[in-house]
Amino acid sequence: MVIEHADYPREVDGVMISTPGPDDDPRHDPACDDDPGCYDADPGLPSDDETAASEALEAGFTHRYGGTGIGFCAGGPLDEMLPGPDLAWHIGQARQIGLGALSDDELLGVLGAARRLSSWQAELELAVVAELDARRSGPDGREGEHVTEEIAAALTLTGRSAGTLLELSRHLECLPQTQALLAAGVIDRARAGVIADQLSILPDDDAAAVEDRIAARAGTMTTGQLAAACQRAVLAHDPQAAARRRERAQRDARVECWAEPSGTGAIAGRDLNLAGVIAADKHLDAAARWLQRHGAPGTMDQLRAQVFLARLTGQPLESLLPSPSSAAAPAKPWPAGLAGSVNLVLPATTWLGLTDSPGDIAGTGAADAGTCRDLAAALAVAAGSRWCLTLTGRNGRAVAHGCARAGPGPPGTANPAAWLTQITISPVETRTCAHRRQSAGYRPSPSLRHLIKIRSPRCGYPGCRRPATRCDDDHTIPYHQGGRTCECNLYPASRL
Repeated sequence: MVIEHADYPREVDGVMISTPGPDDDPRHDPACDDDPGCYDADPGLPSDDETAASEALEAGFTHRYGGTGIGFCAGGPLDEMLPGPDLAWHIGQARQIGLGALSDDELLGVLGAARRLSSWQAELELAVVAELDARRSGPDGREGEHVTEEIAAALTLTGRSAGTLLELSRHLECLPQTQALLAAGVIDRARAGVIADQLSILPDDDAAAVEDRIAARAGTMTTGQLAAACQRAVLAHDPQAAARRRERAQRDARVECWAEPSGTGAIAGRDLNLAGVIAADKHLDAAARWLQRHGAPGTMDQLRAQVFLARLTGQPLESLLPSPSSAAAPAKPWPAGLAGSVNLVLPATTWLGLTDSPGDIAGTGAADAGTCRDLAAALAVAAGSRWCLTLTGRNGRAVAHGCARAGPGPPGTANPAAWLTQITISPVETRTCAHRRQSAGYRPSPSLRHLIKIRSPRCGYPGCRRPATRCDDDHTIPYHQGGRTCECNLYPASRL
């Protein structure tokens, strides 16, 4: 096998690639090259102390000096080899020999080679997506339908992840230098994404012009440095670009919530008005300091988090102060303003307190037994709530369901066992359907619609996580082709 050195400059896919020499400064803004009045300094780049630390590291070991070994040492043929099948073979050999047998120098060489190879693979994946996208497009150049969904199904991705992949492939089609840098392993996918995202607000010709000023040093910058350089280059080329980008992003303003791996939850506002966000942040600080002055325990971060939830759930700040009988912790108020449909999706033994089997919170996901019981207790104080109980089998799927006119009562006064006996529990069809709940027309009845969303809490399309409450009830066999409006032929589907 022939080992080729990656001599510079070199050409990849018709694009000349060069690596910066020792005199090149990654802190230099390429947008300033042709503008003597442009100021290079970037507050997000290393400070003097960080630069001094970097110089101190140079006095010791870094992966810049030659060594001996199997070729991955600094400056060796494998250390500079272009990514591709040959480099993958040599990395595989190094792994087979054993990473423990490599020197520090060689190990860092393998690390860099692995990163170059992953960049090459990322470019290949994006190129395949671009080819699929081109095949699905119309003869007049219109974008094809359902490409995102096809990618999501093929790669087992969420719709959002597949959409991000497709969008990046489309942007790179207009950025040949960035695409070539990714294929050559000079930049990784994250930095290619930064360039594509920052330049996406420009027309193709303008984006290519800005790319010319960015590409030469893209491989020497972190994603933060690269984003700052791209922003300045875009503004230098088109001063109105930032306003257009902000207006476009604000049209996608939204609030998202999700469950964290630790069992906690998170909620975040995205693409909000920046001035409003800054004002909200200052209000959180002021409220947290007020709690501190009045004896509330906890760090500023903990108090800010408590204030954040209190504001969103309509609780007064005073409710977060410790009760007179216990100064160790603030009271635990029940969230205000909770009403509507309350569905307990958990084993009945969990609600009764006999076991700690996990349950499920619609729109959020699995939750431990304590969280489910706390939420149920909090919701119990809300008048007018509709209470439902979904019993699950060993596989976590719904097997029976029933609804009640009222909940079990406020915390501490409920008798869950007696309450459960008042609910009529009906089985959910899982195999052969008896069509007991079938609707005569195209639209399902309210009770059938309710059951479908309880049985299938999320969109039925592979990879889609959209809550069923925000989906249509779709017929598996179309209604006009004889499909029943029944639980055996309906499932939630988000609009594409």
